[in-house]
Amino acid sequence: MDNNLAIVYLGILVGLLTFTLVGLSRQVFKTRKLESSLSRLRKKLEKEKGTAQEYYELASIYSEKKLFSQAIALFQRAIKAAEEEGEENIAPIYNGLGYAYFVQEQYDLAIRQYKEALKNKPDYVTGLNNLGHAYERKKLTAQALQMYEEALKLAPNNSTAKRRAESLRRLVSA
Repeated sequence: MDNNLAIVYLGILVGLLTFTLVGLSRQVFKTRKLESSLSRLRKKLEKEKGTAQEYYELASIYSEKKLFSQAIALFQRAIKAAEEEGEENIAPIYNGLGYAYFVQEQYDLAIRQYKEALKNKPDYVTGLNNLGHAYERKKLTAQALQMYEEALKLAPNNSTAKRRAESLRRLVSA
């Protein structure tokens, strides 16, 4: 009986250690991939002018690393490069720039960038969600609700827009 209990405990311990090792390994590989991309892009962009996609990728990496001031400069360079290249789908770049401003609590600048994203791609659901969130932070409840409802028209199963719209409707009706 005691032997069986020891085997169960040992099995649980081995399972937990395996789970931890797998999670840790995944994180290490993800970090290495991110750092490799960061290094490659930084070296390339230091030597020569990059494409809008390269600036966008590097800015996204900086955002992920929470280096928002560097990300903002790179998103701006990505927008300039996209305009020079005649790139039509620059909404994600404006959205990324808006996010970098948003997390720094520069909501007016974030709103301006999200609106630019939507001007370039009116059916950009992520941009609508983000604009709604920025409006919420500015305490502009009616505008936020409107953005979430527009997002739901385009993507009825959008869980973020559903949850936020329901919350705002309760606020408005209270």
